[in-house]
Amino acid sequence: MKLLEGKTALITGASRGIGYGIALKFAEQGANVAFTYLSSVEKGEALVKELEAYGVKAKGYRSDAGDFKAAEELVNSVVLDFGQVDVLVNNAGITRDTLLMRMSEQQWDEVINANLKSVFNLTKAVTKPMLKQRKGSIINMSSVVGIKGNAGQSNYAASKAGIIGFTKSVALELGSRNIRSNAIAPGFIETEMTAALDEKVVADWRNSVPLKRGGTAADVANATVFLASDLSDYITGQVLNVCGGMLT
Repeated sequence: MKLLEGKTALITGASRGIGYGIALKFAEQGANVAFTYLSSVEKGEALVKELEAYGVKAKGYRSDAGDFKAAEELVNSVVLDFGQVDVLVNNAGITRDTLLMRMSEQQWDEVINANLKSVFNLTKAVTKPMLKQRKGSIINMSSVVGIKGNAGQSNYAASKAGIIGFTKSVALELGSRNIRSNAIAPGFIETEMTAALDEKVVADWRNSVPLKRGGTAADVANATVFLASDLSDYITGQVLNVCGGMLT
């Protein structure tokens, strides 16, 4: 039996990068997949076909996770279309990197809204159906930057650190209802974004990782599958670092 057979998962920001990798891995493991995208309409439509090829139900929703009302409407639509929501993966996020002295209020607000408020929005919205089911797994995508900080990313680090505190609080609040809440903190993951960087910079990053390679979307997706599955039934309130040993 596949690890996520019979489960319905909602994944935000799944049209590319880590979210895309998670969506594919979830479908491979038997989950029906609802996902969101914001601007990549063609990629969203293509992903539906890729997921359906695994023999599961899939649907993409154009929705802004940072919008409170839109998040509530999204979850209602997913429950209507799929009948349930067993797993929520809060993956949507952005960067607006610059040194604090140059950072504008807009750059701060955009990152906090897209990365942190979105997690509040979707988690609050999905709590109602999960409470009715008396079971659920909420997985929030944090970052090693939220644990150790990084120059030029004070807004991003603050948002990702906030996710960790939020995750632990939700775990304490909802544990008695059999709803689990965990976070994943990826390290240097090679995606379309890193492909645009200078090769020497990327090589230096790889060499700084104990496993001597960058992570892949599949590496993060595998950890997400574990936390979504019944294999992790006694795990909640935790942060799983997927970083190749960066934080060791």
